[in-house]
Order: sequence, then C-alpha cells, then structure tokens
Amino acid sequence: MTDHLASLGRRAWLPGLLVASVLLAACKDGEPPPLPLVALEPALGGERFDRPIEVGAYPGGRFFVAEQGGLVHVLRADGSDRRVLLDLREHIDVEKGEGLLSVALDPGYERNGYLWAYYFAAGEPPRSVLARFEVVEDAVDPATRLEVLVLPQPGYNQNGGAIRFGSDGMLYLSLGDGSAATDPFENGQDLGTLLGSVIRIDVRESSAAEPYAVPPDNPFVGVEGARDEIWAYGFRNPWRMSFDPEGGALWLGDVGFIDNEEVNRVGRGANHGWNVAEGFGCLTPARECDTTGMTPPVTAYGHDAGRCSVTGGVVYRGDAIEALRGVYLFGDFCSGEVFALRPPAGDAEPPGERTEPVVLVAGAGLVVSFGLDADGEVLVVDYVDGAIWRLTAR
Repeated sequence: MTDHLASLGRRAWLPGLLVASVLLAACKDGEPPPLPLVALEPALGGERFDRPIEVGAYPGGRFFVAEQGGLVHVLRADGSDRRVLLDLREHIDVEKGEGLLSVALDPGYERNGYLWAYYFAAGEPPRSVLARFEVVEDAVDPATRLEVLVLPQPGYNQNGGAIRFGSDGMLYLSLGDGSAATDPFENGQDLGTLLGSVIRIDVRESSAAEPYAVPPDNPFVGVEGARDEIWAYGFRNPWRMSFDPEGGALWLGDVGFIDNEEVNRVGRGANHGWNVAEGFGCLTPARECDTTGMTPPVTAYGHDAGRCSVTGGVVYRGDAIEALRGVYLFGDFCSGEVFALRPPAGDAEPPGERTEPVVLVAGAGLVVSFGLDADGEVLVVDYVDGAIWRLTAR
C-alpha cells in the first residue's frame, strides 16, 4: 500500500471518462473479438468514502466498503441505509503503518457471521495481523476478535495484503516482503519466512487454541527450512489478488520497484522471481541473474504515461458485457487506467506465455482495488476521491 501512496507525487491525472475501443493482441487461435466500448458510472448512489481500499457484495443485495482508516461500512446499492459494520480504529496504525489492508467475508458468512480483516497493528514492534470477527445484526461484536496470525514486520513498507477464499474453502493471504526498495533482507526468496509470499491456511475450525491448520497438500509441507503455510513465493508487494470464478486460477498484481509492474497467474509452489528478477528480466538489468525454475509474469509494464503502481483486478465473468467474458481487468494506481488482458491458454498453472494488456477505460482516479457485485459485475475503487465506480457497457 505504501508504494501506492508514495506514487502520489508521480501521479498523472486523467480527467473525465476516456473510452478506448481497441483490439487485444492476437492469440493462438486467431484474432480475438474487439473490446467493447465501456464507461465508468458512479455506484452505490454516488456515496463517497475516506480512503476506501476494498468493496464487495454483502447479503441482502447490499455492499461492504472498507476504509484504510479502519472502518468497514455496509449499505444498499442506492447508497441508503449506510452503517458501520466494523470499527478497527483503536487496533490499527495509519501513521507509520498502513492501516486496514483487506477485508473478506467468510464463505459461510450467512451461517456463521465471520468477517476477516488483515491490518497493520497499532503500537510496537511493527506487525501485521490477520483477524476474525463475528457479526451480529450488521455489527461486529468487539469481544469476538480472534487474532489468527500475527506477523512481525521488519519495517513499515511493502506490507501488501489481500484476503481471498478459494473454492476449496481455504484462506489465501498475499504478503509483501516487508522491507523497502529492493528487499535488502531477501525475504522474497526465503522459504523460511512468510513475507514475500502467498500463504494458504485452513481456518474453518479456528480457535484461540488452534488459530489455523495447514492443509496437508500445501507444496512445502515437510520441506526442510520452509514454512508449511506457503503456497507460492517471490513477491515484492502483492497488492490485490483474485480467483477466476471459472477454473479457479489465482491472479495477482505485484508492485514493482525499478520499471516493471507485474501481473502474475500464481502457480502452486511457484517461485515468482523477486528479488532476483523483476518483470521479464533481472532486477538489475546491467547484471546477469539466474532465473532457472522461476515463473515469469503473464505481463509487465513500465512507468511511462503516468503509470507507477499496479493494482490487481478480476477476471470478468458477468453477463452485462458479453465481449469481456474471460478477460482479466486490472488497473494502475497513478494513471487511473483500467487495463484488459486476455489470459494465456492453459490451465491454472502459468504457461510462461507473454501477453500484452490494452487500456480499456481511463479516468478512475487512484485505482486501489476492484470488487464484484453478486452478479459478477465489476466495481472499481478510487482511493483519493473516495468514489466507487461501476464498469458498464457504453
């Protein structure tokens, strides 16, 4: 998140709604159909929020919106009946740390009322926390807070973080390398730390005595010197990830350092390169590096045209914009652009096939997150102006 905020000084604002109708790069089976004309329209009745960082569907046709400062709101689609679902302000640090980073509803939310949050904790030493809360009548009971994972951090930068549940019922959490710049602690390549990785844990029976269990089919279970929780590693600041509802591929945006913002399709047990590689080359271009066994990104882009920091998005599986079905949508925090990327052929494991994204629409402000409504339609979160946009056909 700090990488996103530091990028404000380099931001190039693109006013209005600039709509592009362009062709995707050719794929193996021939020319794909042209991208549709789309627009960004105000969602949730035009309601504004204070540094929003997450949005998603909530039971009863409603939505939740999480703010970096620690509040999570719930409201109706027209913006009415807005109320506070969770207040984490006394537990988080938004001055030195990064505050609230991610929120997710448990897969069994309508039955158990579990709400999950990942945040940078208040006080010293620096640490980030994955916690579970119980919601009763649209409000969290503060007494139910269960700290499932407390992760010491070496600093206040590159703490990344997104909570997502897979179709397997497991909780996946992306974690930055926790340092600054080029990862001086080399956490990205260290299987002995959870930093710089995506972890996969079983939280279905979480309790104070046993906060989580490790799925026995995790790739590094029993590997000497490795943390059993790790699903994939080699990330710098994995800001936002999501599962494709069809097929289950896990997509992730990893914020770069020099001039390469990455989009990764995360592989089980894969090493995604940081801090040896960035983008499709070595971290330090003038030096040789050994990338044997490392999984390259699906795409990477530089910092031209006001771009600075990737925001991972979602694979579109809605019905309102048929021509976008199966296309991965992601954004850039500084340029306000939403990109479209046709996934490479193959299964959920990255095939190492490079694909070029194109600009679908611009003018979304500081794009910090993407969300889906109950029908799979896409919402875009604008961090600085506090707006929630809906992607619509034009």
